Amino acid sequence: MILRYLSLLGDAPMAFVILVGAFGASLLVGLIFHEFCHAFVADRLGDRTPRLLGRLTLNPKAHYDPIGTTLIFFAGFGWAKPVPVNPANTANPRQAMTLIALAGPLSNLVMAGLAGLPIKLGLVPFYHPFVSAGSARLWAEVWTASPADMAGLFLGTVLLLNVFLAVFNMLPVPPLDGSRVLGGLLPLPLAREYARLEPWGMGILMLIILAPFITNGQFSLLTITGPLIELLLRAFAGEAGGVVLG
Repeated sequence: MILRYLSLLGDAPMAFVILVGAFGASLLVGLIFHEFCHAFVADRLGDRTPRLLGRLTLNPKAHYDPIGTTLIFFAGFGWAKPVPVNPANTANPRQAMTLIALAGPLSNLVMAGLAGLPIKLGLVPFYHPFVSAGSARLWAEVWTASPADMAGLFLGTVLLLNVFLAVFNMLPVPPLDGSRVLGGLLPLPLAREYARLEPWGMGILMLIILAPFITNGQFSLLTITGPLIELLLRAFAGEAGGVVLG
């Protein structure tokens, strides 16, 4: 993802620095806090597995995955190190697994809401880096025109990436959080049938991610998640959230 904006390094270095900072903040706050919340809820429900394994912490080193987390910078998707949990240690394992899984995406929505508050209040504009590669240089002039514009780019990027993380993780595809939530909500017989998809989950997920290349741009992850992302952006950023992603 960052490679897409390397051309700005010579023409608009300030814009490039802000983008790198926003992506970094989204990783640290979004992914790390996401995994911490999984661990925190599990611990509160009686499962001490994350605590014993050193995952009940906000220390980025505990949650950083060398491949998955770094990949977000370059590919626009990735992951942190999953928090091991054992819901069997809780009073109600199925309910506990649902709440533990839900905690991650909800944490991203909290971060999105905080980042979007100054935008919703009209204090800064809403800018984001998901523009066409050809227009990035022109946008860079707008993004760095004033301190408020630079703050709008930083906060808008954090807002948008955390919304992406929340929506993506709620897809009902194993091993994403959405599959754990759905598995806990389904009647037990259906949940058992649904669990049989687990071995195929990563393959399904990769097909969804690679869909734009397979379908020549006719289908992408945004085809599925776009309406919900736009709804959340409007909720967190007001009318400024009604943007079209380039």
